[in-house]
Amino acid sequence: MPVTLLPASAKAFATRGSPNIVLGSKAEPWLTQTLRRINRIKRTLNNPAQHTKCLTETLAAPSALWTLCSIMLPSAPESKFLQHENPLIEAMNNYKLVHVEAYVVHVDMVSQNEVSFKLTQDSIDMLVEYYKDIFLVDAAAKTWHWSEKETQLKKLQEDFVQAINRYVFRTVAQALEGLEEDGSGELLQGIADDVKNEILGLFLPLLPPPPRAPEVIHPTPILPSSTVPESWWPSQVYQQQESWRMAPSSPSTTSSVDSSSSMWTSLSMDDFSIPSPSSPYSQPYTTSCFDTTQFYSSAMTSEMTCAPMTSAPLMAPLSLPSMLMPFQCSAAAGYDGGYGGFTWDRYNEYSVPFVVDTM
Repeated sequence: MPVTLLPASAKAFATRGSPNIVLGSKAEPWLTQTLRRINRIKRTLNNPAQHTKCLTETLAAPSALWTLCSIMLPSAPESKFLQHENPLIEAMNNYKLVHVEAYVVHVDMVSQNEVSFKLTQDSIDMLVEYYKDIFLVDAAAKTWHWSEKETQLKKLQEDFVQAINRYVFRTVAQALEGLEEDGSGELLQGIADDVKNEILGLFLPLLPPPPRAPEVIHPTPILPSSTVPESWWPSQVYQQQESWRMAPSSPSTTSSVDSSSSMWTSLSMDDFSIPSPSSPYSQPYTTSCFDTTQFYSSAMTSEMTCAPMTSAPLMAPLSLPSMLMPFQCSAAAGYDGGYGGFTWDRYNEYSVPFVVDTM
């Protein structure tokens, strides 16, 4: 897009001057009709030079002010609004309609085919006053306080003053069809909405600083205190969980009785049988105690001949209670030590008798 060259009167804080008019080698028919309509005195408009002179004199008049748009603005901050039962009276007292006026500074119908408007000083002052005394006051009341709030308010005000003084509205040259006799006019075909949106876009809001991000406290890494592998504790926990699954933590009386009864009924007597000794056995001893002298004397008087049994083992290869604890030779040695009801009488049945060789 080519650069648009504006006159010095279009710069910021510049005073109003004569507009700069640039027409082509042939005047547009719609421009000729517009100039003839607004001129009370019939003027000759046969060439572009005559069109340029007539248009310059008309737009340079002090009364040649264009109404670019109309904006409804609050007349006071919200804290000072008038409260009334009738909403119409309340709106009329709290809001006002502002007409934004401008004048033509440049007309280019050769390269850009556009017309440029600059705001009048009265419109600039009115908008600056509204932005400072109403807009920023409401914005400050709606935001929380921070240390640089006042500084930012002043900066926003200064930026708006610079922006509104540099503002120049550009539109198509056909907007000059709304020209009146005294050089004033209005924008047609909805162009006023574009001006309104651009001016309201210059009202920058007051933005508070973003909240600080919370500090993330990283947990202190736990160093291992031993060389035990990391998988030790999970395996122990798993074994403990498996053990608790096998044995319930709070068994009831009924469940324990039922489980024990079903366990014993499923077993037969063969499961409790004790394997027989590998060597043959003879008549077991009696449960009464005896004296070795009586045994030898009776054996010699009866002239009994006993077969030698030197190859037989003295004890059966069984793990008997006598191997674990000492016992007393008594007929009452019927203590059931929890070994399947094994008593001393049953021990005599499976024991090997002593054989005395008299030879």
